[in-house]
Amino acid sequence: MTDKMSEEQIYKEAKKRVEEKRGFRVHAIVYVVINTMLALIWWFTGGHITGAGVPWFVFPLGGWGIGLLFHGLGVYVFSRQSDRGAIEREAEKIRKDQG
Repeated sequence: MTDKMSEEQIYKEAKKRVEEKRGFRVHAIVYVVINTMLALIWWFTGGHITGAGVPWFVFPLGGWGIGLLFHGLGVYVFSRQSDRGAIEREAEKIRKDQG
């Protein structure tokens, strides 16, 4: 038995989904910027010259990358699916799902 959502509930759910997607995009941008800076620090401090094993910046890159992957999966894969029209598109998807 499925309870139908009111228009207000549909709008709130759609808005929440749009905000989750925006949050993921911000997370991805911060990931790229910070990890690029870490790689540049490694490069400019001579890390590329010493050749001493694995560059240290790959550890935060990999660990954070796993977190980013799960964030993306949570937003895009394991929840239902810019920006003015996005809320209305999400609301329309919810209306359609309710049949």
